[in-house]
Amino acid sequence: MTHDERDALVVKILNENLPGVVEETRDFRGERTLIVPQARLKDVGRLLRDDPALRYNFLSDIVADDYLPDYPRFAVNYHLLSMPNKHRLRVRVWVEDPDDGPATLAELWPIATWLEMEVYDLMGVRFAGNGSLRRLFLPEDWQGHPLRKDYPLGYEEVQFSFNWQEIDARKPYAKE
Repeated sequence: MTHDERDALVVKILNENLPGVVEETRDFRGERTLIVPQARLKDVGRLLRDDPALRYNFLSDIVADDYLPDYPRFAVNYHLLSMPNKHRLRVRVWVEDPDDGPATLAELWPIATWLEMEVYDLMGVRFAGNGSLRRLFLPEDWQGHPLRKDYPLGYEEVQFSFNWQEIDARKPYAKE
């Protein structure tokens, strides 16, 4: 079965079993994205995993996009792989309020617990039912979520041979 035929089969099976669940399909550079309602995400995931013709048995990643200033602001993307069929698929849900994010998919793919923690830590999207949401990369007392577009930029100028004295003069050194 060709890649395009597999893409069409996925949409056909979803529409037959969960009518109207596919709100939109997008194709970009050979990868299909299915946009589904947040409330139906778990049903879609279960069907994609359990249907014998599809068998998306591996959740490779979960990422979030910040579309500020657009509304809804966030999109959460689930990157799935069917190892038996050698086929990749992205499922996207729109999130209006990061505190009211999608349901956890940990019961379908246990790795989702950790991937959702990463999205929570860096983007601030909460996943309903994930009891492990906590900082994963940043310290517990960190304020904000650094991958959001409204997060303030802060940086230290890079020191080179032509500006090292100027930068060195601004650095706080311990007093002896």
